[in-house]
Amino acid sequence: MTTIDQPRALHEAGASSVRGKSVGDREKTAQRLLRSAAERAYDGEVDIDWDAPVVPGLYWATPRRTSLYGTKLWDKLTQEQRIELTRHELGSVLSFGIYVETGLSAMLWRQVVEQNGGATDHGRYALTEISEEARHSTMFGRLVNKLGIEPYTYPKFATRVIRLLGLVPLGPSGLGTLLLVEEVLDRAQRETMMDETVQPHARQLMKIHVLEEARHITYAREELVRQIAERGPVSNAFHRAVFALSVIGIYPVLFNPKAYRSVGIHPLRGLFTFLTSPHYRENATWVSEPLMRFMHEIGFLDGKFTGRLLRMSRAMPEDILAEIKAR
Repeated sequence: MTTIDQPRALHEAGASSVRGKSVGDREKTAQRLLRSAAERAYDGEVDIDWDAPVVPGLYWATPRRTSLYGTKLWDKLTQEQRIELTRHELGSVLSFGIYVETGLSAMLWRQVVEQNGGATDHGRYALTEISEEARHSTMFGRLVNKLGIEPYTYPKFATRVIRLLGLVPLGPSGLGTLLLVEEVLDRAQRETMMDETVQPHARQLMKIHVLEEARHITYAREELVRQIAERGPVSNAFHRAVFALSVIGIYPVLFNPKAYRSVGIHPLRGLFTFLTSPHYRENATWVSEPLMRFMHEIGFLDGKFTGRLLRMSRAMPEDILAEIKAR
């Protein structure tokens, strides 16, 4: 099993170094990311000790980031129930992650085909990312098995939406939404992988994912800036609104209400408690903040209608909302 150097991992995971004004040539960025992928890649099949036993008494996720933390329902749970809830909520997040990785791969395949990208470094990196996303999905599935639970599934319409991705026009809103999911998970995972109260299997998975997602986030952020520059004001206004709608839904969709049954809580009661929790805004803002600051910098949060939608999300830093309102 490969040992990941933790301080270096944290440093390399900092996607916030990408700035709109510093976006360079598409091919040069791809060349740099291809070198990084060749030099620093991991395989969850061998770099996680799946045969190691689960450590008794440890959580599966950082407690304060769970959906019910700080509520009366959380206070009523025993320590064993709290651990059980983190087990199922991690299973929910991993199951959702597999859906997202599949959708992202579908979009990347389309990009390669439509742009005849196999003959460019940009296209070759897209293919490299597809292979990495496939490994991530496999790794997520392995951890769901280690959790000892069934994967959390979504309604049939969700799988039909994934099938329709081949028909959805590529553009800033699709790329921005995928960035949103990736960066929300990245933010949470960087905290959890340092938390010694969390199971080693989960922490190691998150270290691997954070390291490789840093490349994906760099690729997507730079490509988003280029796509915005290639479009006119009307098109960008539409894509900003679609992205704002995604911001409203991203945090709630991470936690499947079915997970509450594991500790004897009705899904609707758990969902209501989660959405009205005093910690909801704090956590939603915390996981979204790095990307929201980047999006604000490149002008992707501008517009009155977009601003109204973003206020509804309860996931925006107050200073950014104030600046949007002032404009």
